Amino acid sequence: MLRHGYRLYIVLFFVFLAAPLIAAGLFAFNDSLFPVLPWRGFTLDWFFNDTEPKLGMFHDRRLLRGLYYSFVIASFVAMLSVFVGTCNAFLFVRHDFPAKNFFYILMVLPLVIPGVILGISILAMASNIANSVERSMGIDLELLRPGIFLVVLGQFSFITTITSLIITARLKKFDTTMEEAAYNLGASKARVLRTITLPFLRPAMIAGAIVAFLVSFENFNTTLFLVGSEAPLTITMYDRMVKVGSTPVLNAVSFFLMLGSALLALISVLVQRDNKS
Repeated sequence: MLRHGYRLYIVLFFVFLAAPLIAAGLFAFNDSLFPVLPWRGFTLDWFFNDTEPKLGMFHDRRLLRGLYYSFVIASFVAMLSVFVGTCNAFLFVRHDFPAKNFFYILMVLPLVIPGVILGISILAMASNIANSVERSMGIDLELLRPGIFLVVLGQFSFITTITSLIITARLKKFDTTMEEAAYNLGASKARVLRTITLPFLRPAMIAGAIVAFLVSFENFNTTLFLVGSEAPLTITMYDRMVKVGSTPVLNAVSFFLMLGSALLALISVLVQRDNKS
């Protein structure tokens, strides 16, 4: 009895997780102006149609512009987070220094701070710095005004913690005798890092980059307070929902993002599987 109840719970749990995604995907192909039942036939208009009222996502300039800004922001955040995350991994795994545990906790802290608080705090700090410089020196620091740079900075402030933890876990498994053997054979530190250590860390770095990209791409809370005129996709979709309401084109965007996320997740799994084999 207990075993059947447990299996039923597992089935219901996965149905609960998958049902909204399946519904969103199905309504992206419904030949209706609204994402509701009844089903009115299969269509690809919400992806490829170029006229109103069924303007497809690939012809909606505002959605495409938001998709572009999200890609740019997520790419920069992923690259910065992997670089800093790798440095953090070496710092906390290979070195001992005063108050090491305190700084490690400080590194992890952004994960437990609500995104809204992070966004407000970074916006307030950047605005105060920009205003002070403008008052004292007459220079307007546009980078510290709401915009792409501030969004990247805000997302980087907590996403780099994720990549740091992923790469740190991988580095802890590294056999340092491999480096020692290379040193004994006359290899330099730079060559050992390039040919032995970093290749070992590559799967974790790729996985960290993919996670950072996805987290950045879907981030809303922090981004909302730091965005300027270059609104990424999440803000664009939210604005569309508020002003127009839910339309199947938003379901089409959601379906497109689900496919992209699944593809990136598959790449991450394949990279790590190839490394193990």
